[in-house]
Amino acid sequence: MKKSVILFLTLFLIVFLACSKSASDDNATPDDDQSQVPQNPQQLFPANFRATGSSANDILSNTNFDRLRIEIAYVQSQRNFRPTDEAINQFQDFLQQFTFKDNIELVFTELPSPNEEDLTLQEISDLEIENRTVYNDGNTLGVYIYFADAPSEGDDLDEGLVTLGAVYRNTSMVIFEETVRTLAGRSALITNADVESATLNHEFGHLMGLVNLGTPAVNDHEDVDAENHCNVDPCLMRAELEFGGAGKSSLQTLSKGDLHSSCTLDGMGLVKQIEANVSRGAAAAPDLDAECQLDLETNGGRPNTNG
Repeated sequence: MKKSVILFLTLFLIVFLACSKSASDDNATPDDDQSQVPQNPQQLFPANFRATGSSANDILSNTNFDRLRIEIAYVQSQRNFRPTDEAINQFQDFLQQFTFKDNIELVFTELPSPNEEDLTLQEISDLEIENRTVYNDGNTLGVYIYFADAPSEGDDLDEGLVTLGAVYRNTSMVIFEETVRTLAGRSALITNADVESATLNHEFGHLMGLVNLGTPAVNDHEDVDAENHCNVDPCLMRAELEFGGAGKSSLQTLSKGDLHSSCTLDGMGLVKQIEANVSRGAAAAPDLDAECQLDLETNGGRPNTNG
């Protein structure tokens, strides 16, 4: 009798465990396996998805990050939209001149074309979230620059309204490489590298917090009609470069929802400045004026040793 009771209890336990496992399996979903759930970069790396200029001191100084890794993402389709070596070399010189980052690594990433006639800021952001691979890591600060094969939405070349670049987060910016090449190709005086270099340096100046965009101005030199741009002529960050000398009516505003571009660099204004510089034998890209240089130095940047 005792053996029968033990046998019965054993069989009951086996059946109970089998049913419990079956019920658990029936209720399981793929989301229950956290290793299979794709992670959102904005949740994983929130420090790389903040407002433009909020990482200015981190870019300029070595207090929190002594290494800088920049992902150069560019479209590779029937045409290669990778920036010229000349522009990249000048961009690195610019970084080493105004920041304390001696350890700068560039990571080049080929991307397929999104096959869009033009790009909105939201589409640019979506492409970044889908493709970006470089983020903050330990003592390394990560930056993402996308070289697009399509113009900005709202551009009108016939009306002289074209955008060369834009910044939209603290470590994110876009260069409209198709537009860069179109404008450079229309001039007998300037090259793709000239326009690329000036655009890169101007937009990265905003990531470094210029003007009053995370790096406070020591002396007042912000244009009253053009927020976050300099009123000193000549200067890489002056307002006329953004607005093409025609005022705010020429600005193609890139904004949607929580996304907003703190600068949408006007192509016509910059090209005219580059042509003027080259015609008189000066460097193609304008330099930062003394006020902007002082602002960067005060916020942790490298002191100006060029006088």
